[in-house]
Amino acid sequence: MALIINGERVDDEIIESEFNQVKGHYERMLQVSCCERDAEFRATAKDNVVSRALLNQEAAKRFPDVSEEDVTARLEKLIEQAGGETRFYMSIGMHVKNEALVRQNVAGGVRLDKMMAEIYGPDPDIGGDELRAYYDAHTDQFMSEELIHAAHITKSMQGAQSRAEVYETLRGLRRELQAGADFMELAEKHRAGDQQQIDLGWFKRGEFMEEFEAIAFSMNPGEISPVFVTQLGFHICTVLERKAAEPLPFPAVKDAVRERVLETRKDLLFHEFIEGLKAAATVEDTDPDGSDCGCAH
Repeated sequence: MALIINGERVDDEIIESEFNQVKGHYERMLQVSCCERDAEFRATAKDNVVSRALLNQEAAKRFPDVSEEDVTARLEKLIEQAGGETRFYMSIGMHVKNEALVRQNVAGGVRLDKMMAEIYGPDPDIGGDELRAYYDAHTDQFMSEELIHAAHITKSMQGAQSRAEVYETLRGLRRELQAGADFMELAEKHRAGDQQQIDLGWFKRGEFMEEFEAIAFSMNPGEISPVFVTQLGFHICTVLERKAAEPLPFPAVKDAVRERVLETRKDLLFHEFIEGLKAAATVEDTDPDGSDCGCAH
């Protein structure tokens, strides 16, 4: 057994599951290869498990009894947020409905909510000067989104003999553009039909296909892209104009600034609270180094 927290034993499976989630997060961000950071990730996983256990222990101590009405209300809200009962049970990895177990877990969530409401207390009144000072110190958090105005030439596989044929056609058009041909005129000449859009207007990240945006947002106005492919076919694009992100005026984001200040306050209170619980806790780690992954380097 790797962890004993104030006398409460934690199953190895819980630690391993948390470790896999932590490592998986960094793998998805391409920030880890094989086992090079396993010791760090296992330490983070154990710290997460300890924090959750201490929070649950303290919540159970402060609020040993919660009403069935509160549990039902929270459970109904969770089911609604999940999009229905079936999706809710799938989201928590429970393929066979076990309402008693679910209600027990939800009761723990109710206790945590009550405890954190007690820790945070009511939201304080925040004056305009304090909000303005936070805005001035963190202007980079209140920026408009970068926008580009782009156009493209695109051809699908419809009517083509092969992908190579379409690709070579687009390469030929790109050579014409590099030689000085007008992009919009050439695009109009090779448009597949009236419904095919050439001028894509202004857009921000997240509004187009990721493959398209990766190319378009890397370009300067007037540049001609390489030939590239998306699920819709082959493309050449150009950026006509771009608008850089810039600070939003304080009056327009004042409410957002207030929310950020309150979030920062709660984060600080939570950190102080959890560190206090850790300082007073008795935690025994019988396997501080973890286990080797056993892979070849």
